[in-house]
Amino acid sequence: MKIRAVIVEDSRLARNELKELIKLHDDLELLGEAGNVDDGVELIETQSPDLLFLDINMPEKDGFDLLEMLDDVPITVFTTAYDEYAIKSFEYNALDYLLKPVSNKRFDMALEKIRSKMASKEEAISTTKKLTDSSQIFIKDGESCWLVKVGDISLFEIVGNYTRVYFENKKPLLYKSLNQVEEKLPEDSFFRANRQQIINTNYIKNVVPWFNGKLKLTLNNGKEVEVSRRQSYIFKDRMSL
Repeated sequence: MKIRAVIVEDSRLARNELKELIKLHDDLELLGEAGNVDDGVELIETQSPDLLFLDINMPEKDGFDLLEMLDDVPITVFTTAYDEYAIKSFEYNALDYLLKPVSNKRFDMALEKIRSKMASKEEAISTTKKLTDSSQIFIKDGESCWLVKVGDISLFEIVGNYTRVYFENKKPLLYKSLNQVEEKLPEDSFFRANRQQIINTNYIKNVVPWFNGKLKLTLNNGKEVEVSRRQSYIFKDRMSL
């Protein structure tokens, strides 16, 4: 299993050092590199890597800013010359934290964590039982209850820690997170438009170009959904636009 990686690091020397370390491992594939946050975001959105080697200290915007700009965050290993950011890095769910210059031994230790994380993700994907369009889910919101066919749902949307479900003229709350919902949905008919919303592509009425390479969708129920820039690339490819 190839682990597809990118490097976002403003120092050319540090990028070169990481590239040499990556070359020592056959299961690592470098997709690209970037020297600043904006280029890094574009690289990640277009390449969808499994792994991100990310410098924290960069001019104008730092590594933490980059993570907050992403809809889908890869496995992240921070690289920095300063150990003062260690605690904060783990608040952002970084898998590991490498102090520069990075030794072969320390890099190998991080790689073992990465391999273990990747294996766990693959296992979780393979063991998750997917729903189909004809599957039914039970929703209870207050005193009201529904047994809803998955294919009849047009939109799932984050509301705090819960998920709002749109079907017919109803929009009750489901007491699960959007990520939990996404794991079960059939991938051929549902699409993650952005951090907050998953749409049923069968309910799309209209698609128009939007700002900064994004798309705006109008659903059959009149609801408008803005697709993030990264997801717009994927949507266009999927729908052959």
